[in-house]
Amino acid sequence: MRYGIGALLVVIALAAACAKPAKAPEGILFKDDLAFLKAHTQVVVLTGADGQSLVAVNPDLQGRVMTSAAAGPDGLSFGWIGREAIASGVNNPHMNSFGGEDRFWLGPEGGQFSIFFKKGDPFDLEHWFTPPPVNEGAFDVASGDAGRVRFRKVLRLVNASGTEFDVEVNREVRLLESGDVAALGAPAPAGVKMVAYASDNAITNIGVNVWNQATGELSIWILGMFNPSPATTIVIPFKTGPESELGPIVNDAYFGKVPAGRLAVKADKGVLFFSGDGQYRSKIGLSPKRVKPFAGSYDAANKVLTLVHLTVPEGAAGYVNSMWEIQKDPFAGDVVNSYNDGPASPGAKPLGPFYELETSSPAAALAPGETLAHVHTTMHFQGPEKALDAIARATLGVGISEIKTALSKAK
Repeated sequence: MRYGIGALLVVIALAAACAKPAKAPEGILFKDDLAFLKAHTQVVVLTGADGQSLVAVNPDLQGRVMTSAAAGPDGLSFGWIGREAIASGVNNPHMNSFGGEDRFWLGPEGGQFSIFFKKGDPFDLEHWFTPPPVNEGAFDVASGDAGRVRFRKVLRLVNASGTEFDVEVNREVRLLESGDVAALGAPAPAGVKMVAYASDNAITNIGVNVWNQATGELSIWILGMFNPSPATTIVIPFKTGPESELGPIVNDAYFGKVPAGRLAVKADKGVLFFSGDGQYRSKIGLSPKRVKPFAGSYDAANKVLTLVHLTVPEGAAGYVNSMWEIQKDPFAGDVVNSYNDGPASPGAKPLGPFYELETSSPAAALAPGETLAHVHTTMHFQGPEKALDAIARATLGVGISEIKTALSKAK
């Protein structure tokens, strides 16, 4: 429920007489999500110096960051958790919708070098299968302390062209303090609650063959799943410039063109807005020539600004192409993606629903023994909109007011 200024004064007066309790966040609390996870899985909770920044990491579920909170156990839980899939204990070979704010996957998803489709199979949901090593089973805990945990996993994959990959995965999830976040360009003003963490992911070629573009390469793909709502808008800044030099601003054709009112591209301002309502299955992506270090979303109901930061290596160009088709250029893929869940067909059950903020590494052209790394950082800020506005402008190049109205004006 929302109030204008006059109505708010009336509510305050009534509250004094009736001792009405404060309004709870519009979502699940961290302590409730944590209790559920502990009932079904092993959980590692990273705790910040203030005791309020909490990050729940799950070795049993491929070392995922499941959720986090900026206001302690009684604070809002930011990650989407697939309770049905976790509680069932049943493996879904297509995709185990366990959820999680930061899950480790590998690309490419589509194309002749896909690791999600077998050679000759049509590119549809019926034939789409997440590679088992990143869809099921635990990651081994290598070490950890109050602020970090390290995982290791050895896996073998085969792509749609028949190329085999022997891979060692090393993954560290670590809490960040305010100074670390400020160094990335996202300082938190006074009065703002914050939780931030980075996942540092590395893949090493432990096989005997060189990974190359002739037979296919892998990439590190990190996906964050968050709770959708009609009040949530995804925001992605981009580099401005002519398409003749930088290519299209956005790829919005992954699952069919995104309808008007769900995607608004402001070419003059270098920012786009995408719906995070979890009601319509759609996906967008930005190429290495367009991408900037930040992407984010704003939940206007709970006043939560979420940011994802990535480092794009200087001169990086070859990114795996995940389009569901045989591709003319398998290494002309996107760096940043966002997915909004919804029914795949009328009346069908969605995967979540949830929305995602995703980043990818360049394609890994690795000789035996060589390693490629990718760092994906997630930050949540909760507080007064005036304070959040300053963070949004510094990182996304646009204020809170414009974010809240961008899609309504696009309809």
